[in-house]
Amino acid sequence: MRRLRGRLAGAVLSVLALTLTATGCGGSSEASSGTGTEPGAAAAAGSIPNRVEPLAKRPEPRLPVTVRSADGEQVRVERADRIVPLSGSLSEIVFTLGLGDRVVARDVTATFEQAAKLPVVTRGHGVSAESVLSLKPDLVIAETTTGPEEAVDQIRAAGVPVLFVEAAKGLDDVGPRIQAVADALGVPAAGRELTRRSEQRIEAVREDVPRGEEPRVAFLYLRGSASVYLIGGADSGAGSLIEAAGAVDAGAASGLEKDFTAITSEALVKAAPDAILVMSKGLESVGGVDGLVKIPGVAQTPAGMDRRIVSVEDGVLLNYGPRTDQVLKSVVAQLYGEGGAR
Repeated sequence: MRRLRGRLAGAVLSVLALTLTATGCGGSSEASSGTGTEPGAAAAAGSIPNRVEPLAKRPEPRLPVTVRSADGEQVRVERADRIVPLSGSLSEIVFTLGLGDRVVARDVTATFEQAAKLPVVTRGHGVSAESVLSLKPDLVIAETTTGPEEAVDQIRAAGVPVLFVEAAKGLDDVGPRIQAVADALGVPAAGRELTRRSEQRIEAVREDVPRGEEPRVAFLYLRGSASVYLIGGADSGAGSLIEAAGAVDAGAASGLEKDFTAITSEALVKAAPDAILVMSKGLESVGGVDGLVKIPGVAQTPAGMDRRIVSVEDGVLLNYGPRTDQVLKSVVAQLYGEGGAR
C-alpha cells in the first residue's frame, strides 16, 4: 500500500477505469461489506498486536531544521507540536519515535490503538485539505503517492510545511523512511535508534524462516463489494515481504511486470501459487476462504486445492515500518505452520 492507499488505490482505480462501470472500490483500509470470515482468518489477522511500541526514551525535538522533501523541495520545520501524518505507516513511525502525543489527526489507514481516537482527515483515497487545515498543523507528513495534488497544494499555500517521504516499496525502505521522518521532527538520534531496532527485529525473524521449501506465493488484492480481483506482479510492493519469508513471488515469477493485473484463470494457472497472501478485509469481502476459492481459477491452483491462505490486516501488511517484523513473523507462521486460514 505502500503505501497501500497510494500504490493499491492507483492500481485498483486504473483497473476499474478499464473494467468496471459500477460502484468504485474501497481502499485497503476501508470497511468492506463481505460476510462469512472464517475463524482461521480472524485468528491470523489478530496475530499482530494492534499497538505500536514507542522507544523507551522519549526524544525531545531540536528545532528548527531544514530538510529535503522527496518531491525536491526544501522544507523548514519551525515547530512540531501539531503533526498530521497522512498514512498509517507514517503515523506508526511518529508514534514509535515517541512523539505520538503531538499527532492531531490520522489518515484512514492508521488503524493501531494509540491513533484510533484521532480525527480522520482523508476521504476514501484522498486527503481533505479543509479537514487538515482546520486542525492548524505545524507540519504535514505525506507519502509521494498522497493526493489529490490540489489538496496538498492548498495545504502548502496556507503556509503549512509539507514533507513528502518516498513511498515504501520493500524492506530496504524501512530505515530511510524512519530516518526521513525523524530528521524532520528534529530527533535524528531517535531515528537511528528506531532504524537499528526495526532492522534487527526483521533480521531475527528472517533467521528463523524454514529453509528449502520456497513456496510460490501470490498476492491477491480483493474487494468483493466492487468485484475487484487483482493479482500482484513485480511492482506490487509485496515481493520483498514474500521473499523475506523464504518464498517466491508467484505473480512476478510468472511474468507479471505491472503492479496489479485483473485475475484470470489463465494468470492464476501460470502463477501456480502454493499459497495466497491477502489482506484480511479483502478476504472478508469475498466471503472468507470459501468465497475465495470460488473466484475463477483459484480452486485450480495448489493454494486453492490446499486452502493455504495467509491473511494480514490491511493497515499493516505493506507499511514497511516499525511493525514490519511482526508482519513478517505472522506471514512466516501462517505460511509454514498451522495458523493460516483454510
